[in-house]
Amino acid sequence: MKIISWNVNGIRAVDKKGELENLLKTCDPGVLLIQETKAQEDKLGPIIKKYDIYEQFYNAAERPGYAGTGIWIKKSLHYNISFSTEFPGYKDTEGRVARIDLDDWTIFSIYFPNGGKSDEAWQEKLVFYEKFLFYVNKLRQEGRKVIWAGDVNCAHEEIDLARPKDNENSIGFLPEERAWVTKVIKNNWMDIFRYLYPKKIIYSWWHVITRARDRNIGWRIDYFFLEEGLMKTVKDIKYLNGQMGSDHCPVELEISI
Repeated sequence: MKIISWNVNGIRAVDKKGELENLLKTCDPGVLLIQETKAQEDKLGPIIKKYDIYEQFYNAAERPGYAGTGIWIKKSLHYNISFSTEFPGYKDTEGRVARIDLDDWTIFSIYFPNGGKSDEAWQEKLVFYEKFLFYVNKLRQEGRKVIWAGDVNCAHEEIDLARPKDNENSIGFLPEERAWVTKVIKNNWMDIFRYLYPKKIIYSWWHVITRARDRNIGWRIDYFFLEEGLMKTVKDIKYLNGQMGSDHCPVELEISI
């Protein structure tokens, strides 16, 4: 199965540019994990109709035009699909968690908070991090095979951004955030790309206003995670840097489910 995760920065905008259709035709994913849909489901009728080979599930933010996640899965795959937006112990009003269960597998599309708006937003980000890790750890303990992916809003190591020294005090590269990703890995969740390609430099997000993508001055903040014991199911993972339409590029995972 090919699973793609993409922060689209507005699903209607990226479709209007023709880039959503381009991705689907070029890569033909079985599952598409979407972050920052920025749309209520009642506004997505044309997209649902246009791409009707996919069963589409959405978790929208209460605030229109903000955040939101989604998961698409090809109807031809014939799985018994269960969709959920629950996040135990956390009141998610921003549509940050989308989950599907396929047999004994669970797949998440997650849009982690940025945390840069205020001290309160920063603390909320750290709470979200900890509660989500507790959640996926519990699912794993219950025997679920869990894949989680999305915009984590953190570059883990210096290799994961173009200018680490200049960003030591920047949201997205602060010690507390980086320490959480380290904790995730110590909890036996593998950053699949870095596990397979420990020294490869590649980015997934670029600042739009400074045209950073043209110069490849970017950050790798979009990930796929899987427990180490299931890494044998992974065929490959890659960042689709040539795919335009958003300030993020998609990440493509090939895996046997």
